[in-house]
Amino acid sequence: MKKKKLINEHSMLSNILFFVRLLFEISPGLVIGEFVWGILMHVPPRLISIIGLKYIIDTVESGENLERIFVAVGIIAAVVIFSNAFTWIFREFFWNMERERVYYGLNKKLYAKARQLDEESYDNPDFYNNFILTIESSSDNIQNLLGLVRNYVGNIILLFSIGSVLLTIDPVCLVIILFFIGVFSPISKKIGSLQMERRIDNTRYHRRSDYFQRIFYLQDYCKEVRMNDISPLLIERYNDAAEDVVKNQRRYFKKIDGLYMLQESGIQIFGFMFVLPLYLGYCVLVKNSLSAGEFVAAFNGAFSIASSINFLTVWAVAVFSERGKMIEKYREFLKADFKISDGEKTAEKGAPKEIRIENLSFTYEGNREPTLKDINLTIKPYEKIALVGYNGAGKTTLTNLLLRLYDPSEGRITIDGEDVRTATVDSHRDRFAAVFQDFQLFSCNVGENVALDKDYDKARVEEALGQSGFGKTLKNGTETELLREFDDEGVMLSGGESQKVAIARAFYKDCPYVILDEPSANLDPVAEYNLNRAMTEASDNKTVIFISHRLSTTVHADRIYVMEKGRIIESGSHEELMEMNGTYAYMFNLQAEKYKEKK
Repeated sequence: MKKKKLINEHSMLSNILFFVRLLFEISPGLVIGEFVWGILMHVPPRLISIIGLKYIIDTVESGENLERIFVAVGIIAAVVIFSNAFTWIFREFFWNMERERVYYGLNKKLYAKARQLDEESYDNPDFYNNFILTIESSSDNIQNLLGLVRNYVGNIILLFSIGSVLLTIDPVCLVIILFFIGVFSPISKKIGSLQMERRIDNTRYHRRSDYFQRIFYLQDYCKEVRMNDISPLLIERYNDAAEDVVKNQRRYFKKIDGLYMLQESGIQIFGFMFVLPLYLGYCVLVKNSLSAGEFVAAFNGAFSIASSINFLTVWAVAVFSERGKMIEKYREFLKADFKISDGEKTAEKGAPKEIRIENLSFTYEGNREPTLKDINLTIKPYEKIALVGYNGAGKTTLTNLLLRLYDPSEGRITIDGEDVRTATVDSHRDRFAAVFQDFQLFSCNVGENVALDKDYDKARVEEALGQSGFGKTLKNGTETELLREFDDEGVMLSGGESQKVAIARAFYKDCPYVILDEPSANLDPVAEYNLNRAMTEASDNKTVIFISHRLSTTVHADRIYVMEKGRIIESGSHEELMEMNGTYAYMFNLQAEKYKEKK
């Protein structure tokens, strides 16, 4: 998949503001409340430890109006109670609910974009890794970024508040603090870059380990794993993947923690535990320039402002740098351009029109050889067309191009003379009902699975199920839940029954064109015969294109196209192709002989 890359990445601040704006659009109250929470969490306690303590010490030292101490303590208690009360009420009655709403709101944006992904996007490992990383980190980004922004706003207000107080007492303390912060803060950017690299690598390694984990608990693999001796191989591959994750963590641990140690040693140990106390001691013991209250205020203020600056310029920069890079991927994903784009027209359903495929070729990204080569065919309204051929001939790829799951590398597809790319993607696809070879049932009720909509016509669903040959008695009719993902009483269907539910979708949907990829693969011969008859009766007013390896299904098709190595090598009715005595006749006779042998 080709997509435009951003020429220049956004700055860390730009990414943070972008994400905060997204949060604000979904829940303004949450963002504003976080700001207030951050201010109340940081400013009052620190100001109390500086101004309040200085006031009490100075009052005691002066020996006058000691009653003022009780007033000061009362004011301090009121401020603390108010701050704690607001924080508790906000967190318990608003924050938890709004955080979930924001989480789902952001994911809705991601899923809306993901729905537009080209089928080709899933063929690109790098893009798919970033896609998974973006989806998986959404909740993590919200939780961490809200906390970071909360603390950042609180520390900025605290910095200006205490900085003003400290400047009136002794400005040299600020100079000492800023010097050490300035010397060691560049390390933060390097730490943030390493943390982001580690996260990207971890995602890639975790995808491998998660794949082998899924094999052991997904029903799809249940029989294969239990009936064959593949478990040792899978466990070995899982262990290798897990070991890669551990090695990756170990590799980055040495780099990141080494930088953290250097940074913290320089700022905290040497700067704030040696140089700063030494200077304050000099002011008190030698210069006698600080009173007892001023000494306490200066020391506490210096420590508080140092902690704030350390957070704002060292720790937060490192974490924001990592989060900023994650948000960059989020923004890049939301703005990514894909090959499959909307045309200007809205396609109408109506009656079937002529479909023409002209000089069509297609090559999957990363492949040298084209999968389809110079395909030309015309499908007339109401025709029943069959695509047959050996595996890998390009049959499914051709129908995927018809549905615009991919766009051709060369050539074009037209409906009623209009290139399908001139219509919007959704309106074009809405003209088709498609049952795929690798169809999926959803953890919904039967009616929703057939209609693929929560609002469905019960009578039409029952009719569609009848036409597909679905005869299983269901306790709650169309309201019966399928699968047991969320309902312990959900019904599990056999492969053939599941396929009939999927086929019923084609009968239910009101559209002029139907594509069926191996519609009878899981059906027995009797069910296959009944399905073919039902399809013929129910599709009189539709154009039908179906792929089948069972050539008994193709006998009544108006026209059969035989594909081989991406080309159409034969076409005609069943009788015409049998008279040609070519590939189709050989395949048909081979299958017919097998049925005779079974008898």
